[in-house]
Amino acid sequence: MIAGAKLSRSVAAAGAALSLLFAGCQPASPPEPTFLATDITGAAFARDFSLTDHNGQIRTLADFRGQVVAIFFGYTHCPDVCPTTLADFAAALQQLGDRAERVQVLFVTVDPQRDTPEMLREFVPAFNPTFLGMHTDADSLKKLAQEYKVVYEKSSVRGPDDYLIDHSAGTFVYDVRGQLRLLVPYGSDAASIAQDLATLLSES
Repeated sequence: MIAGAKLSRSVAAAGAALSLLFAGCQPASPPEPTFLATDITGAAFARDFSLTDHNGQIRTLADFRGQVVAIFFGYTHCPDVCPTTLADFAAALQQLGDRAERVQVLFVTVDPQRDTPEMLREFVPAFNPTFLGMHTDADSLKKLAQEYKVVYEKSSVRGPDDYLIDHSAGTFVYDVRGQLRLLVPYGSDAASIAQDLATLLSES
């Protein structure tokens, strides 16, 4: 009986050793990326868009496959949030150096009444020549805003063309495969934005 017990313990020990050996042979899972912005990977909204850029070309998300895409909703008459966000992303791209060539920033106007293609072409690339101003008609914009869970509304109306627009201020970011990954809150500094963009670029 004693010999049998020793044999059982020996077999169990050998089995445990083999388990450890084979476990050690398994490839380690890559660590999950960590972001400073809000990780919304897998969110079932903001799936795609069809917009006209300030050069008159119709664009969808597929046109930018292979690039990290950042899309922000705003308007050219915005006194603070919009120019600040564009400036922050412009500074972030500067920090990325050559890697910035693989990042595309899109500015979607929520003010189609005033933001003509000419206005967008003058305003948006002033922050970075690669930035694109995007527009669509008012009805299509409403549907797009629902898809992106974006809200916008006129305020401080003083006349037909004299008003402000209250609007959502986050920036949606897609990875190089066209998957929605991040929501960058307004006020994120350029260094934080650059770090998250670099993390997404390193995945490819």
